[in-house]
Amino acid sequence: MATMSFAGASTQGQKRAAILVTGGAGFIGSNFVPYFCQQHPEYLVVNLDKLTYAGNLEHLQECEALPNYNFVQADICDQPRLRALFAQYDFKGVIHFAAESHVDNSIEGPQAFMDSNIMGTFNLLQCAYLQWMSGPQQVKQGYEGCRFHQISTDEVYGSLGDTGLFSETSPYAPNSPYSASKASADMIVRAYNRTYGLNTTISHCSNNYGPKQHVEKLIPKVIRCCLEGKPIPIYGTGKNVRDWIYVLDHCTAVDEIFHHGRAGESYNVGGHQELDNLTLVHQICSLLDEMCPRPKQHGKSESGEQMNSSYADLITFVQDRAGHDFRYAIDDSKLRTELGWQPQETFTSGLRKTVAWFLAEKS
Repeated sequence: MATMSFAGASTQGQKRAAILVTGGAGFIGSNFVPYFCQQHPEYLVVNLDKLTYAGNLEHLQECEALPNYNFVQADICDQPRLRALFAQYDFKGVIHFAAESHVDNSIEGPQAFMDSNIMGTFNLLQCAYLQWMSGPQQVKQGYEGCRFHQISTDEVYGSLGDTGLFSETSPYAPNSPYSASKASADMIVRAYNRTYGLNTTISHCSNNYGPKQHVEKLIPKVIRCCLEGKPIPIYGTGKNVRDWIYVLDHCTAVDEIFHHGRAGESYNVGGHQELDNLTLVHQICSLLDEMCPRPKQHGKSESGEQMNSSYADLITFVQDRAGHDFRYAIDDSKLRTELGWQPQETFTSGLRKTVAWFLAEKS
């Protein structure tokens, strides 16, 4: 099993090896960057983010005073700017989170997903190849340990029925413009590994949840609707199933794969926490009923006691999403067996932390 090491990586007066993290102001990235900076003081972590609507620098305030953190606002579709940054920082690794990721948005406006997720990934790969290699299968001296890690999604595998799990050998069958753009990016990563010998890894993760997530995503949207007293929209019957993982558990998996995964391999990352959407929403409502009860209703129960409303009363069913995948579920035994990774949060503990974070943000 390979262990990544970079020339010049030191905390004792020597120059730190620069690692490029793209999309570090987004949800997963803004959880990963503070974790990675703290775990690896030997690196200079350069966070590159375009700062679209989904990026928020306020979520990175804990990094501002760190000596091994820099922020650069840039677009991964701007290849000349990327080339200049690779020359300036001499990156020894890339961890690529940056992506358009909301399925609903990909249905309404797919162009941005094709531009960012496909061409942006190509630009990064090409810059890494030119910086680290002198030709196909020819690594430049001093760049032997450099790695490009692609953050992908389980959605590239398509949809499952009531049973079964996605493994790393499952065929790609993307069903939305978003998942199709991520599948395309994965194929380009694979091609750079096979054709040029670029040291790459890919991770496919199940649904993330946790602090700092944008309110367009399911769990933050439900919390916001509850706190604002608005209807909670649930697609179709609410029986679509997802596997959920707490965001910091995903971050530790990426760290392990980047440093210890086998070159050219992909790894699935799952939480083994399958829930249908309706059950998930009821769990959120129950937590909020406990942690932030709704105002009392007018009137009394049959026993004469004053009644509290439940947030679950706000649930409403809406027309299903076009091409809505029924179920995702991950077999991550390869990651657990090869790298010894284990998630630390149960869904119950992670969801409680998540709700508490959003309540603190609201107050």
